[in-house]
Amino acid sequence: MAYPFWLARLLVRTGLVHWFPLIDRQLDGAVPFLHYCSDRLLATPLDALAEAADFFELRSPDGMDLALGAPRFDLSPSLHTRLPEHRRGYPPPEGLLETRQAVAYALQTDYQLDADPIDEVLITHGAAGAFTTIVDTFVNPGKRVVLFDPSSPLFSLVLRQRRGHIRWVNTWMEEGHLRFRREDLTSALRGARMIVLADPANPTGGIFAPEDLEQITWWSNRYDVLICHDDSFARFQYEGERARISSFPDAPERTLTIGSVSKGHGLAAARVGWIAAHRQLLRPCLLSQTLTTPFVAAVCQQVAAAALRQSFATFAPVLNDFASRRQYVYDRLQAMGLQPAWPAGGFFFWLPVRDLGVNGRDFAERLLTEKKVLVTPGDLYGPSGTGCVRLSYAGDDGRVREGLMRFAELVEMLRSEQKPLYPTVPTQISHLEPPVAKLAPSEESCVASTSDTPPE
Repeated sequence: MAYPFWLARLLVRTGLVHWFPLIDRQLDGAVPFLHYCSDRLLATPLDALAEAADFFELRSPDGMDLALGAPRFDLSPSLHTRLPEHRRGYPPPEGLLETRQAVAYALQTDYQLDADPIDEVLITHGAAGAFTTIVDTFVNPGKRVVLFDPSSPLFSLVLRQRRGHIRWVNTWMEEGHLRFRREDLTSALRGARMIVLADPANPTGGIFAPEDLEQITWWSNRYDVLICHDDSFARFQYEGERARISSFPDAPERTLTIGSVSKGHGLAAARVGWIAAHRQLLRPCLLSQTLTTPFVAAVCQQVAAAALRQSFATFAPVLNDFASRRQYVYDRLQAMGLQPAWPAGGFFFWLPVRDLGVNGRDFAERLLTEKKVLVTPGDLYGPSGTGCVRLSYAGDDGRVREGLMRFAELVEMLRSEQKPLYPTVPTQISHLEPPVAKLAPSEESCVASTSDTPPE
């Protein structure tokens, strides 16, 4: 039975839907999760979709399909470009079973996370497609979403485009870990629909300590907030415990884990990602994706499945190489007199440049125009990034080394351009009293703040 949107929304938002057992049976026990769903999802014509599906799927092995929506033919310019016959049509909207099984295998092998490949894994168009699907499924315009500052520009851009209300939680780096104040977290979570985190984080490369993940989980459960966990950089963790937020109590039924083969397997061109979540959270995501960006290319899914079936041990040489690069780049940046934050994961440095007399965007623009070196300005990642840039060492060794040489040249240029704060007082004319410069109020406060005399 189809319900008008206004009635479905009223029943869900007021909680009256819990008093209709028939609806719960029709939705296979999904009623306790309906209050998370966006208005866009609640407005989906489920009956019409079900009727259409009946005429697009041929279930009988001896049936004749005269309703094909895409042609199938053997003609091809090259024999090498032909796909097997069973791979020429549309793949399943949820993804090939072999790909979902490979994702479940990787999650269990690498992070001891259990996910049923049938009901709890959805193949998406990369991690970006996964996040967009989650936002479309659960976030209404004006609804609060919590982000850690700084965070990937993808999160804030998608939320702004969907008119979500972003609440930032300030973070800082401490020996490779990303830290935050509990008061900031709890304040931001009140009234929120979702909290989003990446671990390791982009752009800092910081990881969350297990006790901090436990705090996020506990308070998210307290305020009934969904958790979106971007696991894309998980393979690039060099130190610290490999804890995952979905492994904590009360987390599995509210956590959606995002991943892809772009970072950890070097297959960005494949555009294959996934969402792993409780089946009652995943089913509405499948519905959203089916109506917006369905059918990840089968050949790309096969490539991804082959990569995901490889054991983590095969990645060890890559991880060791990147760990060596991390130390090399860190030493070079410190030799320039800069203070990069030490990352426990990822393949980039979060680098303050404000002491050079420029903000992050000006530094990045000058580095690109004058030295032909590209870094990312920090203001893209959140309010705290104005005076920072993100420097990646994911390129080959030769380009990283040459890029750092040019980087150092600009640093020296900027230092030479900085003018002294106070004018030089002549010392050769002894018969005159040295002039006493009158300090501006702001300068007086700076001097007072650095004196050895304690304040009253």
